[in-house]
Amino acid sequence: MARFSPTIRGIFAVLLIGLSAVSARADGGLVSAADPRASEAGQAILRQGGSAADAAMAMMLALTVVEPQSSGIGGGGFLLHHDGTAGLVESIDGRETAPAAATPDRFLGADGAPLSFPAAFPGGKSVGVPGNIALMAKAHAKWGRLPWADLFQPAIRLADQGFVVNRVLAGRLSAMQGLWRDFPEARALYWVNGVPASEGTLLRNPALAAFLRRVAAEGPTAFYTGENAEAIGKATAGAAQNPATITPADIAGYAARERAPICGIYRVYRICGMGPPSSGAITILQILGMLERFDLTKLGKDSPQSWHLIAEAMQLAYADRDTWLGDRDFVDVPVAGLIDPAYIRTRGRLIDPARARGRYTPGKPLGALPRTKALSSEVPATTHFVAIDGTGDIVSMTSTIEGPFGSQLIANGYFLNNELTDFTFAPEKDGAPVANRVTAGKRPLSSMAPTIVYGPDGKPVFVVGAAGGRTIIMQVAKAIIARLDWGLSPRDAIGLGLVFFNRDSVILEQGGGLDALKAPLEAMGHTVAIAPLGLKANAAARTPTRWEGGADPRSPGVALAE
Repeated sequence: MARFSPTIRGIFAVLLIGLSAVSARADGGLVSAADPRASEAGQAILRQGGSAADAAMAMMLALTVVEPQSSGIGGGGFLLHHDGTAGLVESIDGRETAPAAATPDRFLGADGAPLSFPAAFPGGKSVGVPGNIALMAKAHAKWGRLPWADLFQPAIRLADQGFVVNRVLAGRLSAMQGLWRDFPEARALYWVNGVPASEGTLLRNPALAAFLRRVAAEGPTAFYTGENAEAIGKATAGAAQNPATITPADIAGYAARERAPICGIYRVYRICGMGPPSSGAITILQILGMLERFDLTKLGKDSPQSWHLIAEAMQLAYADRDTWLGDRDFVDVPVAGLIDPAYIRTRGRLIDPARARGRYTPGKPLGALPRTKALSSEVPATTHFVAIDGTGDIVSMTSTIEGPFGSQLIANGYFLNNELTDFTFAPEKDGAPVANRVTAGKRPLSSMAPTIVYGPDGKPVFVVGAAGGRTIIMQVAKAIIARLDWGLSPRDAIGLGLVFFNRDSVILEQGGGLDALKAPLEAMGHTVAIAPLGLKANAAARTPTRWEGGADPRSPGVALAE
């Protein structure tokens, strides 16, 4: 690692990273990611004749290098795929799993009370078995066109030759400075002369480059067996904080799963996304379904009533999310009942167009078993990317290692996730089991929501996803409303300010242009706060003549045409 000297290549990279957001229009393929280097990787793969799946996997690998705070091969993700020839939509679940040693009391302290999130996430206890390489292998086998090894080359070059630290990564590194006293491997990679690398520094990651070469040559078994499995186990067991056991059997036994997408109707559109253990599609369909009886187009994006209605639907849908959803392989999730149009209409009738309800309790969908509400601990991080190829294949994928730099632990140059803190720490509440409790082999509930929207003609018209913990669902729902009801471009739809909530208030995104809504919403009975939310999304929309891609103006991301 060395201070960056301004070469032509480096100057170009710094200028490119400084762009706030770029839209792209394409007659053929396009990509959109939260970092320009990842978008360039996807673009290069499309230009080599790769499929949308190939481009998406190259972006996932590149983001491992340049966006280590958010995602990578040490984590997992959800992938939604549209086949441009057959018109089929499919999904792959690459969510991390809890190791065999994980028990329901994993995140309880000596006093039997749930740990705080800051006490739980650093170190080995929070690490789940990573799923992204297994997801990649399954996606490549189904939809890949280029050789497996070709997809690794952009990431290997970035790790080998170096990448310039941008403003976002520099800020994250600075914020973790105190915590990293216990994580010397992270300091060795990302600190220069005893301090976190600053913006403009060129960093190299030779250990990661070497490991990516090995996986490129040997395939996914190089990740899930042998030296890498031992490295993961050594990192978690030897952690200075929260040491824990992950065995070679845990890692070798991991499998990415093909899941049936969850689809539903909003006005004349068909919305498709991920099912459990993602809560994304179900919660989004509930929000949109409750809003369907209101003319949001007529009300418009600047109407306080529009945002009042959205806030009410949001809180009712999240009440169901936090009660009924979990890993469907371990708990009974009443999926059909939750997305039943009649049930959603019943929930929607609880919305008063002029007054905040104030209390938002879960409903009782058909097939629901007794359960209690308990929140998970998702935090704003993660990443999303979109790829569309010239044949019409589409990938919408959300990838994550959970919080900034995951568990802070490193194996072979990449960060290991802290996804197990997405489980609800308390296994029971009021004497009833929590759907999202820790269990060996189980996948924690997620808000990740890669989404594809289909028009009345059955063709895709909007592709979107986001990063930001529990806000992901609302970012995607808001973007869909902004695109379909308010006619905004992909960039403007994802860049529009967000309304969210906490236990005490509705939150208007600070700097999102929604400040003027505070007083009108308070007049409707809402308690309103204005606060930063840490948002980041990527999208693409089909126009009458071509695709248009957009990256979130809050991020350094770009959309690039093939």
